[in-house]
Parts: sequence; C-alpha cells; structure tokens
Amino acid sequence: MHDHVHPGEHDHRHPHGHSHGLSSPARTDLGNARRLLIVFCLVAVYTVAEAVGGLLTGSLALLADASHMLSDVAALGIALMAIWLARRPASRRRTFGFYRAEVLGALINGVVLIVIAVFIVIEAFERFSEPHEILAGGMLLVATGGLVVNLVGLALLHGGHNHSLNVRGAWLHMMADTLGSLGAMISAGLIWRFGWTWADPAASVVIAALVLASAVALLRDTVRVLMEEAPKRLDPQLVGAAIEGVDGVCSVHDLHLWTIGSGREVLTAHVVHETTGERDRHLLAELRGVLSERFDLEHVTLQLERAACQTCSCDEESCVFEQEEGR
Repeated sequence: MHDHVHPGEHDHRHPHGHSHGLSSPARTDLGNARRLLIVFCLVAVYTVAEAVGGLLTGSLALLADASHMLSDVAALGIALMAIWLARRPASRRRTFGFYRAEVLGALINGVVLIVIAVFIVIEAFERFSEPHEILAGGMLLVATGGLVVNLVGLALLHGGHNHSLNVRGAWLHMMADTLGSLGAMISAGLIWRFGWTWADPAASVVIAALVLASAVALLRDTVRVLMEEAPKRLDPQLVGAAIEGVDGVCSVHDLHLWTIGSGREVLTAHVVHETTGERDRHLLAELRGVLSERFDLEHVTLQLERAACQTCSCDEESCVFEQEEGR
C-alpha cells in the first residue's frame, strides 16, 4: 500500500525524510576557490602569451598548446562558477538553484575544444607537406614558460584535488597541458639541434589528441548529467541493498539517483518498512546516516510506506485502518 503525504498535511505514520545539502554555503570550500582563482589568472595570462609566441615563432605546437591552455582556462572558470553558484540560494522558480549552468558551460566548452582539435590536425598535415620556418629558440623559451606555469598550477591545486570533483577536473586538465608543454619543448629542441621541422606538426598532433581526449571526456560527463544517469561512482543496486539492509526495512522501490551539477548528487526512493510509531522517525535518521556514511549522499528524499499486514508486526486495528484507507 502507498501512503503519500500531501502539502500541508502531517502524517506521523508515513513521513517523508529530507536531508538537504545542495545550497548550504557552509559546504563551499573557500580555500579551493582562492587556489582556483590564482591558477585561473596565471593560466589565462600565459595562454595569451603562448598564443602570441606561437604566432611570432611560427610554431603550430605552441598554438596547439595555447588552445589546450585555453581549455584549462575554461575548466578553471567552470569550477569557479560552480563554487559561486553553490553560494546562491534557490529561487521560487529554480528550486534546485543554478547548478545546471555549470553543465551548460561544460557542454559549450567541449564542443569548442573539438573544433579546435580538428583545426590543429588539419593544419598539422598541411605543414607536413609544406614545412614552415620556425624560430626554435623562441619556441623553446615560450614552451618552458608554459611548463613552469602548469607545474605551479598543479602544485596549487594538489591539496584539494582528492576532495573536490571540481578541483580534480581542473587538476586533470592541468596535468594534460603539462604533457603538452613537454611535447612542445621536445619538438623545439629537435628543431634547434637537428633542424627537424616535422617535429613541430608532429607535436601539435599529439597535443590535439590530448585536447580531443579532454573534450570527449567532458562531453561524456556532461551528457550523463543532462540525461540524468546515476553518478558513475554509485551503483543503484548497491545503494538499494544498503537501504534494505537497515533493520525494519522490507524493500525499496522507485529508487532514483542523478546529478544536478558537479558533485551534487540526489537520491529519492520509496522504502517499505514494518516499523510503527516513533520508530518511523528513528528509521529515517538511520537511513540517512547509512546513505551519508557509506555513499556520501546528503540530498536525500525518502517516502516511507507501511508494509502489508502479512509481513509487518503492526497491531490488527491499525492494519484494518490502513486497508480501509487504501481502498
């Protein structure tokens, strides 16, 4: 039997359990925000410098690496936006707040990155057949500066990358760009030492592959959120089994897991139980505790439903009442 509570009613026998953590400013890591802002400024400034250096030296590898650093700027900006949006309260019309703005930004970012990667590969193959003159010394200097900026960014973000999905995503972007800077340095060294101009377009293809991999991963994660798939880290069957393992729970159904925005996961479920009276409230607290401790789920809505007479331990009078109410 299903017993739902309508707005304005209060039902002691079948309460809803709500555990809300989506819009609490206390959960925002301001330390992460400061580190992200510092790295964002460093990378944004050097992206412009590397793009100018690529144009002046004639290096496609530097331009490719600048485009990859541009993806870092976008990733850092998205992470900063997510923290800022997390501090904004939900409105009457936007009951979940503004978390999906981050997802839309990531979608645009991923599409732009794919376009950039395709352009770099096309230009690289043209340069294989018609090599361009490259100023290897300047190229090496600019690529070395890019490596230094990326290493500083990695060091600043390292402290929070294991505790925040936003910071981890930005950290992974920085790691890929570090490899791109190394590729540009190696190609500059080969051109300077041996005159191998083909090393520049070869390095740009490698960097384009890194850009493409980042873009595809970003789009895949974005589509998962927009399609409201269960978060990758959570198995709905395991979550359901954990709920059913709580004493007094008979079964769980209509279990839904989805993601509102980066790291903001939501669960709703109907829980069939055989507890009575005050035990209902303790059951909700126990369920929320299990979901929080085992799965780090904080935004949880649970509908408790009393089990049928043949399976519950309720008294006969309350069973008759429930059966009549359910007709």
